[in-house]
Amino acid sequence: MTESTSGVEPGPELVAARTAALAPAVGAYDIRGRIPDQLDADVLYALGWATATAMSELHSSAEVVVGHDMRPSSPGFAQAFAAGIEAAGYRAVLLGLCSTDQLYFASGIFDLPGAMITASHNPADYNGIKICGPRAAGVSLASGLGRIKDLAPLAPAHVAADTFRSCAPEVDVDGAAAAEMRKRYVERIRTLTHVDEVTGLKIVVDCGNGMAGKLLGEVFGTDSGYASVPFDVIGLFPELDGTFPNHEANPLKPENLLDVSRAVLDQGADLGLAFDGDADRCFFIDETGATMSPSAVGALVAEREIVRSRAAGVAEPVVIHNLITSRSVPATIAAAGGRAVRSKVGHSGIKTLMRTEHAVFACEHSAHFYFDEFYGADSGMLAACHLIAALAKTGAPASRLVADYDLYVQSGEINFTVADPDSVLSAFSSESGHFPTNTVDDLDGIGLQGDDWWINLRKSNTEPLVRLNVEASDPQSLRELTARVSEFVEARRQ
Repeated sequence: MTESTSGVEPGPELVAARTAALAPAVGAYDIRGRIPDQLDADVLYALGWATATAMSELHSSAEVVVGHDMRPSSPGFAQAFAAGIEAAGYRAVLLGLCSTDQLYFASGIFDLPGAMITASHNPADYNGIKICGPRAAGVSLASGLGRIKDLAPLAPAHVAADTFRSCAPEVDVDGAAAAEMRKRYVERIRTLTHVDEVTGLKIVVDCGNGMAGKLLGEVFGTDSGYASVPFDVIGLFPELDGTFPNHEANPLKPENLLDVSRAVLDQGADLGLAFDGDADRCFFIDETGATMSPSAVGALVAEREIVRSRAAGVAEPVVIHNLITSRSVPATIAAAGGRAVRSKVGHSGIKTLMRTEHAVFACEHSAHFYFDEFYGADSGMLAACHLIAALAKTGAPASRLVADYDLYVQSGEINFTVADPDSVLSAFSSESGHFPTNTVDDLDGIGLQGDDWWINLRKSNTEPLVRLNVEASDPQSLRELTARVSEFVEARRQ
């Protein structure tokens, strides 16, 4: 712990301004808001001070590892956040530009809490912070984020506050820590997947001008000191540009997958990858240009992880899946000799469950894939390399590779803006008897399940929304079930 440079006590106006800014920005699992009206450099400074203080209380940590993405505001925000850490009397280990899964990996190898300055897939006028405990442990409102939110308004006013009124240049990166992280990150991915032994494939990677553009050279090329992989990698929009000049780095929206889909067809590629802005998620495109179900990909990787763990002597490896994934996921887990555990949606809860259940893998419907061998954190690049390796091993086209895991049809997530999400969910629960259900559960929102279908209606943690997901065995049943619930919610918007 270094000597505090905390400055002066904040006045009531500064406390009030910080409190007002943080109220909409702090969510259940991370911090995200518009700039500069919700997040500015002073708020980031206060959050750095609060994060260091909270992590010292919770984990006796004297250091925090900090990374940032390519958004224009991110380097200055990282500087302000690091200054807050130092003002609390602790040390910031600055990695500079990195992906979110690299930040998690650094937290793991250095056994330190971490903070990633990013707004993930949000538009260019947003920024935020993803915070983790030592060894990439999940942090939620209940396990530290709430404490950070309470502490931040009370952070001392910086003695040189004027330097934080705009995004100043980044402070010196810890070059040794950043280099060690990159080298060991690539080594871990290549060792786990043997992707560096794959030959004969052509892969298109849509980086979306996000952090995946940096990963291309580090994981597949020579930027981390390893030989290039012996297959063709074609990068789309690899230039780091947080204004997102080509399309939003949000692969959840189908329109953002059109470029990679066309490129796969034009190039005659075997597989397409589409990363989000901070590169912790990856969507997959098969050789026909069609989007592969994240649930099907999750089932395939789960099977690979179960086989690996059983070979290492684990009798019944645990795999976690959130309740929105397809029924093919738990069925695959059971068939492979594993034990499936359902979870709520959200990375912090899943990371905690990974540890308590000693799980080897976890997957979400939104293309988050978590690995025990990656400190229980999610990594889009590790999932991508698993799929590339599986594709090379089978010799089958990508569409055939996941066909056995893609047995149902899903609605995708449908969002409704409503005045009172809780009342909508309560009313839906009361009306559940009108559906021929076998099961009603409230693990996350309201879930209904029949013989060959399920429905989940849950509220957003950050917005006045309810989110609908439906799965059925055939398109007609899917349309009917989706229409019934949609009409129910539409009638109760106000």
